[in-house]
Amino acid sequence: MHDTDGLAPRTGFNRRDFVRTGLGSSFAAAVLPVTAQTQVKTDTAGLVVGEVTILVGDFKLPAYRAAPVDRANPPVLLVVSEIFGVHEHIADVARRFAKLGYFAIAPELFVRQGDAGSYGEIAKLVTEVVNQVPDAQVMADLDACVAWAKTQGADTGKLGVTGFCWGGRITWLYTAHNPGVKAGVAWYGRLVGANHPLQSAHPVDIAARLHGPVLGLYGEKDAGIPLDSVDAMKAALAVGSAAAKKSAFVVYPDTPHAFHADYRPSYRKDAAADGWRRCLAWFKANGVL
Repeated sequence: MHDTDGLAPRTGFNRRDFVRTGLGSSFAAAVLPVTAQTQVKTDTAGLVVGEVTILVGDFKLPAYRAAPVDRANPPVLLVVSEIFGVHEHIADVARRFAKLGYFAIAPELFVRQGDAGSYGEIAKLVTEVVNQVPDAQVMADLDACVAWAKTQGADTGKLGVTGFCWGGRITWLYTAHNPGVKAGVAWYGRLVGANHPLQSAHPVDIAARLHGPVLGLYGEKDAGIPLDSVDAMKAALAVGSAAAKKSAFVVYPDTPHAFHADYRPSYRKDAAADGWRRCLAWFKANGVL
């Protein structure tokens, strides 16, 4: 069952403690132990990094921000997390983008519903937190991140979005939602699904309305995203907007879900490196950098 409003914070959750101790500084309990030998570590030299709060109405949304200190009017890149929230890996991804000149923002989009990082069981995390987050709330939060970036001197005329797993699905949705998005890169985000009050549409339903082209990076052996759903998405894009028609997929052979997650056993170094290269080229080719 899904809450009808999905907006009230869960009891016993202190948002300020979460921002101080969790945002981008540790890994989610559900993914421990971490595969330490494969972690990519990006330093903070030349960057301004750390937690910020972004007003969404009267709510203070926590986010991790990474930006270059020596670049005026940097392009804006929204980094949308997996179901585990903004942990150390997502913060590192934001720093990787910032090193290349982007004003990267990774908002904690589950914070009203609960602390995604504290859950040790994925099934409970999905049921009690992730599935309680309304798409409309996510779209509004991302809009607020863009508006905040503008107040910080970033160039919102060069706006991109990328996301992983849950965030990959959101990447497709947000690119259809915001006319200002120049391009998106969706890493193994779900494309089809049953609709309900909190999730009234899925990428295949909005494919024709994309405002910017999206590059989809997927794994052939992803147990949760069958290739027939990729084919359905391709068909929906083919009859859509110019941006929809320009969108593209790369499906990596014999590759599982979460192949970019360098802290997990699913990590595939070659596919992750190729996907990262294609991601950067996609944003550059489509006016985000």
